[in-house]
Amino acid sequence: MQNKHSMKTLTADDQLYTAKMDAKPIFIYLNKELYGRGVIERITEDSIKVKGEYFMRGVCEFKCEG
Repeated sequence: MQNKHSMKTLTADDQLYTAKMDAKPIFIYLNKELYGRGVIERITEDSIKVKGEYFMRGVCEFKCEG
């Protein structure tokens, strides 16, 4: 289980693109519950694609270690 205190929330585009380029696994939270995990495949203005599924940026929270 991941410690939320060692997790960094990814909000800015540059943070998301860095995580994508570094192939860092991210954790996706919906309503403060872990909803998914994986490497970013695509970033759009409205969503983040992980493992073939799109997660809405306005609804989900994206975190990575660090």
